[in-house]
Amino acid sequence: MGWRHVKGDLDTPAATSRTSFTEVIQEATLRRRLHALNLRDGQPWLDDERLSQAVGALTRMPAHRLMEANRAATELLLGGITVEGLPGWDGGRGQTLHYIDWQTPERNEFTIVNQYRVDCPPGYNRGKAFIVPDLVLLVNGIPLVVVECKSPNVPEPLAEAVDQLRRYTNQRRASGEVDDNEGNEALFHTNQLLVATSFDEARVGSVGAAFRHYAAWKTVVGAAGTGTEANVAASLGKAQLCEQERLVAGLLAPANLLDVVRHFTLFMTADGQTVKALCRYQQYRAVSRAIERLRSGKTRLEDGEHDRRGGIVWHTQGSGKSLTMVFLIRKLRTDAQLRRFKVVVVTDRIDLEDQLSATAALTGESVELATSAEALRKLLRRKGPGLVFGMIQKQRGGDAAGEPGLKHSDLPKHEAREPAPSEVLNEDESILVLVDEAHRSQAGDLQAALQVGLPNCARIGFTGTPILMGDKKRTHEIFGEFIDRYTIREAEADGAIVPILYEGRTAHGAVKDGANLDELFEDLFREHTPEELEAIRQKYATKGQIFEAPDLIRDKARDMLRHYVTNIQPNGLKAQVVAYSRLAVVRYVDAFAAARDDMLNEAEALSAEDKAMDDETLCRLPPAVQARVQAWRYRETLRKIEFAPVISGSNNDDPAWKQWTDGAAQEQRIKRFKRPLFHNDPAKADPLAFLVVKSMLLTGFDAPIAWCSPARPAPRSWRPLRAPRRPAPGNRAVRPCCAEAAIRRR
Repeated sequence: MGWRHVKGDLDTPAATSRTSFTEVIQEATLRRRLHALNLRDGQPWLDDERLSQAVGALTRMPAHRLMEANRAATELLLGGITVEGLPGWDGGRGQTLHYIDWQTPERNEFTIVNQYRVDCPPGYNRGKAFIVPDLVLLVNGIPLVVVECKSPNVPEPLAEAVDQLRRYTNQRRASGEVDDNEGNEALFHTNQLLVATSFDEARVGSVGAAFRHYAAWKTVVGAAGTGTEANVAASLGKAQLCEQERLVAGLLAPANLLDVVRHFTLFMTADGQTVKALCRYQQYRAVSRAIERLRSGKTRLEDGEHDRRGGIVWHTQGSGKSLTMVFLIRKLRTDAQLRRFKVVVVTDRIDLEDQLSATAALTGESVELATSAEALRKLLRRKGPGLVFGMIQKQRGGDAAGEPGLKHSDLPKHEAREPAPSEVLNEDESILVLVDEAHRSQAGDLQAALQVGLPNCARIGFTGTPILMGDKKRTHEIFGEFIDRYTIREAEADGAIVPILYEGRTAHGAVKDGANLDELFEDLFREHTPEELEAIRQKYATKGQIFEAPDLIRDKARDMLRHYVTNIQPNGLKAQVVAYSRLAVVRYVDAFAAARDDMLNEAEALSAEDKAMDDETLCRLPPAVQARVQAWRYRETLRKIEFAPVISGSNNDDPAWKQWTDGAAQEQRIKRFKRPLFHNDPAKADPLAFLVVKSMLLTGFDAPIAWCSPARPAPRSWRPLRAPRRPAPGNRAVRPCCAEAAIRRR
């Protein structure tokens, strides 16, 4: 693929172009490449002093922590370093030296060394005198990739390879697993990829990553958005590629590697710590294909009917669509043909707008957030590039919209962004509109607004929800053909999301898998005579009347709480419940509190023998008895747990709802909900165990503490804070404990 192989020697540093094993960068090679890459009028001009300044900036990092040093080195690699210019050239201004030619990969020198010995620095070598990574990939003498290979005969070979990489980077000492340093962090200051491999398997991660963060690379689509697995396999004389060959061909080809480092890695904050994030293969594939279509597709004027530069990115929920947008914008800005585009990100809900705009700040570009329809029109009229967030279509009033008797004028004024009469805002072709949740029903409003306001723009729609046939036709009319697909099954196989465990339940707790809505209600009222059943149907004539019925909510709340206390609470985890309407949400909160009090009374009434029951006996008893015994065991926690709604407001709400719709109060409750239920430090625990919602917090809500949740695919980061205990035989610990969520999914 264009790499030059060098065989390392554990006794001779010169074999790997170094003067000693204390060097981690091939300094002689780097000086030579700096001289060749940075020219004046086609001729070399750098002297030894300027070369030493450039090399020294990369080899003498002032940061003490590995992540800080890696971030500083990465910024140098991407942006270069400014050195003093020459008199009479460019007004004597300082000149930027580049370590790597990112635009033209073939101008760089790609070297792969096996057995790349690096000595541990003095004072840090008590644990080990030197390390010998199996493979080191260097670009212009700079180590960018470290590969650790393990025999398939080793138990858990990939995990062992990752652990070896953690030793090389002193992560085990940083986490308190060992007392001494085990590696040389300087080798990883410039590192961009870490690869663990065994026989035909391979996983890739980044500095600071734990084993669970390493992932397979399952595409050979390259930086140009092209490439097929059949062609790569044929070039190797094979019928098909194995996992290791796929990663090497798709990720380590010189052009692809530089593309990933430049556009698809970023530093972000998670849980108060800086982490280095690397794209997943589906994100890289989608962005590469989208850029290629933007470059080669016909504009509306060229086509005569539609703009052919856009399309649909269908990636299932939890697979990182927000970051895919970030990577797309970053790559757009370095493409000579596309860098002048104005990017407009369209959402249909305020909470999604806030989430996406915060993520988009990772592009390093200034984000302009339109706070009103007029502000949005003003930003769209402006010529030239930019990054704009707004709502072109009529804003729906959160989860208050659509409720019986609620008019649009009743919605809070800051949410009602009524568009003015349609007008042409900007006829430029260099406008790209990115639409989040592109499948939704307001797509028709969006199409009309785009056709008039931005008639020549390119459009890319992102969605992770299955598109119904009617919606599919409309969505294709607006955006065009699919750019990339990443299905829920693929995401589950990759570990990007957790599998959905679904359990259909009636209010009295019986499981009825595969039941449709009518069957659930038939079962719910099975004990009534036909005359009584008809009377019930007449009384509760609509779904809303049924779902909001206090008695039904009471029974469902009791069933959900029993399930939670039996299966979920012992693990210290929490739950999220989805209700039909805001009224149902508020009623559920009251019903949960009443059910909790009833459970405590039932637990207190248990006999002394039942209170002391062992697990083996307990697992053979009916669920209701199990719940009472578990309630007794965890009575102190159960007595303290709280339930809270998260809903949006309208002007005609009951004044008592104000406490639940206030935005600042909601943010505090969400923060409380994310804290653990149990903690050794009581100040870090929080008893808020249930959030009840209608439509808020259903997408983009990262809550690792939530184990019972809406019946939707959850991101991989939705994991227990500690491993849950295995439920006793007969107890099915499933993710959706909520009957309402089960029915909504049907």
